[in-house]
Amino acid sequence: MRFVIVTGISGAGKITALKVFEDNGYYCVDNLPIALIENFVDLLFSENSEKNKVAIGVDIRSGENLDLLPQVLERMREKDQNYEILFLDCDNSTLIKRFKETRRSHPMGDSDSVENEVNEEREKLDFLREQADYIIDTSKLLVRNLRSQIESIFINNQDYKNLFITIMSFGFKYGVPADCDLIFDVRFLPNPYYVPELKKKTGLEKEVQEYVMDSPISEQFVEKLTDMISFLIPNYIAEGKNQLVIGIGCTGGHHRSVTVAGELFKRLNDEEANYGIRIAHRDITR
Repeated sequence: MRFVIVTGISGAGKITALKVFEDNGYYCVDNLPIALIENFVDLLFSENSEKNKVAIGVDIRSGENLDLLPQVLERMREKDQNYEILFLDCDNSTLIKRFKETRRSHPMGDSDSVENEVNEEREKLDFLREQADYIIDTSKLLVRNLRSQIESIFINNQDYKNLFITIMSFGFKYGVPADCDLIFDVRFLPNPYYVPELKKKTGLEKEVQEYVMDSPISEQFVEKLTDMISFLIPNYIAEGKNQLVIGIGCTGGHHRSVTVAGELFKRLNDEEANYGIRIAHRDITR
């Protein structure tokens, strides 16, 4: 029996997540009253049950009865009724935008602003977030990305990394990416733009990489940067951070930033690490 509790912040994608589970053969129930969950689970784990994959949605709509859930979960553990908690999160600015676009009111619509309602909801759901086996931040995810992550965990049984790192190269002439958590300016490094045979190449090509990294300053910088990020990662994980976007910027986003981003990615990309990582080059085609 695989029993999943799908929860999280309103507007973060719980309904979409339950549809993904249902599409993949899970028996799904949304907003089951807390008082009925224990009896429902007892039936699921009985010898006569025909269900072996179940997902239920639990969230702030339970109101004051949500306070009963910790005791229900404790009794489930005592009965060896194993469960997993999937918590869907999202940043406040994205949530506010989603509520405005759909013109739907927040389930806790008793405050003077959506942001206050979201913050109040976070406090009430904090105990579930702390117990969650999987936390997915949907702030920057498309529906297909959310589907892919859920299927990788609950259908394909792949390991899930709660912290996902994006290393993004960019050009300052096109503006700083709004979603970066950390930004590093590499315009002090040797610039291939002024070398005629390298000007039209990019940091994806070996000649440019060698030109940039041949400088002792470049090597020293990448080593120190790698050391700092390696120090920060476990602290971010301990703090509960789900997404880390590292911006590496040069003038145009073609040469130095692409090279350094690639070097950092190679040094941090470890299959055994407790985080996921990808690389993106925002301005390389401009």
